[in-house]
Amino acid sequence: MEIIIITRLGCVVSSPSYDVLIIGGGPAGSTAASLLKKYNPGLRVLVLERETFPREHVGESQLPPISKILDEMGCWDKVEAANFPIKVGATYRWGTSDDLWDFEFLPLDTFKDEARPAKYEGQRVQTAFQVDRAIYDTILLDHAAELGAEVRQNTKVAKIHKDGDRVTGVELSDGSRIEAKYYLDASGNSGILRRAMGIATEAPTKLRNVAMWDYWDNAEWSVSIGTGGTRVLVLSIDVGWIWFIPLGPTRTSIGFICPADHYKKMEMTTEELYLSALEKQPLVKELTAKATRDGKVQATKDWSFLADRLVGENWFLIGESCGFADPILAAGMTLAHGGAREAAYTILELERGELDGEALKSHYCETQRTRITQHIRFADFWYSANKQFTDLQEYTTEIAKDAGLRLDPQQAFQWLGTGGFTGDVAGQAGLGGLDLGGVKQITGMFTDGTVGWSLSKYNKFKLNLKRAREDVVFSYKDGRIETQKCWKRGQKTLLDSGLYALLIQVLQQHQDIATIAQALMQYLTKTKAAATPELGLQLALQSLEVMLLEGWVTGKLDKKKPRLNLNSPLEGQMIHKNKDLADKL
Repeated sequence: MEIIIITRLGCVVSSPSYDVLIIGGGPAGSTAASLLKKYNPGLRVLVLERETFPREHVGESQLPPISKILDEMGCWDKVEAANFPIKVGATYRWGTSDDLWDFEFLPLDTFKDEARPAKYEGQRVQTAFQVDRAIYDTILLDHAAELGAEVRQNTKVAKIHKDGDRVTGVELSDGSRIEAKYYLDASGNSGILRRAMGIATEAPTKLRNVAMWDYWDNAEWSVSIGTGGTRVLVLSIDVGWIWFIPLGPTRTSIGFICPADHYKKMEMTTEELYLSALEKQPLVKELTAKATRDGKVQATKDWSFLADRLVGENWFLIGESCGFADPILAAGMTLAHGGAREAAYTILELERGELDGEALKSHYCETQRTRITQHIRFADFWYSANKQFTDLQEYTTEIAKDAGLRLDPQQAFQWLGTGGFTGDVAGQAGLGGLDLGGVKQITGMFTDGTVGWSLSKYNKFKLNLKRAREDVVFSYKDGRIETQKCWKRGQKTLLDSGLYALLIQVLQQHQDIATIAQALMQYLTKTKAAATPELGLQLALQSLEVMLLEGWVTGKLDKKKPRLNLNSPLEGQMIHKNKDLADKL
């Protein structure tokens, strides 16, 4: 039963309070609400959304980690039934070259045409969606409601009540006040709770871009792969870059991003600048020749930022309220879904009271800030290869300096693309849907040459845990947060799990690269821990490369023994020149 209390000031207070109050019903808010209700149905969860769904929203291109979260939430089938295009990768034209490059999530020669809707299994585990946010966000918010979360749309939070670092309630535009035990700010760039709590933001980048976009009907897809499969297009032009994202059989999102200085200098209306940019791209002109657009060009500043703090006494920032990384790598929704999932897990554990609450909150804050920072840095790395953003190569020295390295611009540029940003996902060497091998290929493209592997310089390797202390980190699985053993030295962390744990074990017994590789193959063949032993060995060697780069392993060369001859050719199964569209440029 709900009791209504009228205070002296006439403010209406609803009691009993909720366990979790979420400001914002977008993907971050819906993800948190769904997982809270899935794993603890008894929690009273309230989602307050200021708009009425469906509503349009930019940010439509996803990465594969989101699909796994959708499956965990229990709404994969609903999203798949919406018949959104299957994203198998992206086609880029970047920098000064006219070449088109395909970046695949899986080797397309292994991709099998299959009927839709399909299950989250097999090849679909490696793919992603390109979504119409009006439809997608509604599916997610409705799903949270079906799981038992209370959802109020067209409900605006007008004020945050607080006592020090503790939120004591939210006041709605109608004057009513609602209280909860925990509060999540999923209000996006508005950062309603973040601003009310006085949390400052920083912009760890020199990028200052403006984004503008419109939606088109009946544009052609650049490529059709099987039933519903395609790639997004990211096309560099002399004044910035264009995105082309099919959202369904007939609807496409087309946007343009340019430096803010260029936007001001041109002294054109947003629509004029947008159309003039599209006119510069022959492929986009051809794909839209028979299409019509909505005619409502929207624009926003596209500036990366990061909040100084993401948690408080009883509140969390999730989604874009935490920070924003430039969309060049399509990481925004992955960060939103992933961070919201881990915030929900943290609240679930805080309710159980079995783990150190402050450690849980600190880990959440540090993990999300690190991920956002790394995506911002990798975006800088991409932009520094575009002739419109050449001054950013100097900025890579500042990025390296943050890690305690003194490097000139070219050295820093090389370092950033060969492991300087690793750690985006715990236990995984890679970023933005690419493994370390893929990143090295990109670095080779941007630096006009093949990028070498440090592993190839040596043939004897020794585990180096000197001055490292044993510690624990948290892992998130099946609604529980578990502790994992790790080693810490300075700002570096080495997980003692997954491939890293396997390498630690092997390196304690072997030092010669031949016997190391043999031991790894024996284990991978026996356990079937990877799709194939050969793929497992490739991933293990990438992890060993990271350990070497970060000082967890030292290398020596015995000239009497053979070495590995690793390289990342500019073209491979997953990254290669596009052969389908070159004649349309």
